[in-house]
Amino acid sequence: MTMQQIIMNYSVPPNAEELEVIAQSALDNLPEELAEFCEALLIEIEEIPDEALEQEFDLDDPFDMLALFRRSGQISPGVEKKVANDDDTLVLFRRPILDIWCETCEDINMLVRQTVIEELGQVYDFADDEIDEMIQRHNQSFL
Repeated sequence: MTMQQIIMNYSVPPNAEELEVIAQSALDNLPEELAEFCEALLIEIEEIPDEALEQEFDLDDPFDMLALFRRSGQISPGVEKKVANDDDTLVLFRRPILDIWCETCEDINMLVRQTVIEELGQVYDFADDEIDEMIQRHNQSFL
C-alpha cells in the first residue's frame, strides 16, 4: 500500500499500514498553526503502549493513551526544541484508537486527525481552547 492511497470506509479495522496512511494524511493537512512545527515529523504505528510507558505515565489502562510524541533529544539540559526534526516521531497506538472508533462510530479519518492535532497541540504548548478550535475548523474543512 502506498502513502498516496486514500482510505474512506472500513468493514474491518484498519491495519497498521492503513492507519499510517490515514495519519500521514492528517499530518500533511494540519492546520497552519501546527504545520509550521512539523515539517520533518515521522509517523509510527504501534499496537498498544508497552509496560514501560504504562509505568512512566502512570496509566491505569494502556488503552488510555492514543498517541505519544517522541522527541529525539534536547538542545541543552532543560531547553527543548520548538520544531520537529527528522528524528522526532509521533506514535499512534492502533488498538486504543480502534477501541474509541468502535465505541463512538466516528469516521476513523476524523478520529485520527483529532488525535494528531490534540497531541501536537499539547506538545507545542497550544491552549486547550486553541486546540479545540483547530479541531473544529479542520474537521469542517473535510466534511
